[in-house]
Amino acid sequence: MAAKKYDETKYPPFAVTADLVVLTLREGRLCVLLIQRGGSPFEGQWALPGGFTHVDEDIEAAAYRELAEEAGVGERDVVLEQLRTYGAPNRDERMRVVSVAWLALGADLPEARAGSDAADARWVPVEEALSQDLAFDHREILTDGLERGRAKLEYSSLATAFVREPFTVGELREVYEAVWGTRIDPRNFHRKVTGAEDFLAETGARTARGGGRPAMLYVVGPATQLHPPVLRRG
Repeated sequence: MAAKKYDETKYPPFAVTADLVVLTLREGRLCVLLIQRGGSPFEGQWALPGGFTHVDEDIEAAAYRELAEEAGVGERDVVLEQLRTYGAPNRDERMRVVSVAWLALGADLPEARAGSDAADARWVPVEEALSQDLAFDHREILTDGLERGRAKLEYSSLATAFVREPFTVGELREVYEAVWGTRIDPRNFHRKVTGAEDFLAETGARTARGGGRPAMLYVVGPATQLHPPVLRRG
């Protein structure tokens, strides 16, 4: 029996985009990269960086390409992980568009610069970004990305993506405080992170760059999971 011929007219145009929640610390505040859209839909409105995946392009490759084009950062500058897929039928008025969203974290990321199809680009404190009416469903994506990052700080080494090696425990604590938006007891934090198995490794060197007594400098240890976890509460 001959195979039934594929009827392409049964399926409407369908596109896949890569949208990025790019987070970094700037002057001690957790900031997200936003771009101002230069064309329709949502012309002039602020949005997360991203774009369409090429037909011959891997989805992760599209995310890294958009990072380079929109944020000016390369693969080695960030920790990138897939966040979620967003596919509500009416999320884009142009056609049916499914977005594969990504969370990208990096330390000291460069000044924002607008890509070819953006009118402007800025690093915006996350609280300010969440107060805006972002284009498409990007406020939902940003909310999900923030919660993913905040939760993973409890049990993984993700916080170290925000600091340059070598770093002090105090500098690492500032990451947790900025991401969680809360103050942390310095002594308890020091005890937890230095006691977590293979989380940090001492360099043997000290620094006085934070003021006060010279503090030990650390690099990231081999552990990717924290045992015990560093919890937001308690």
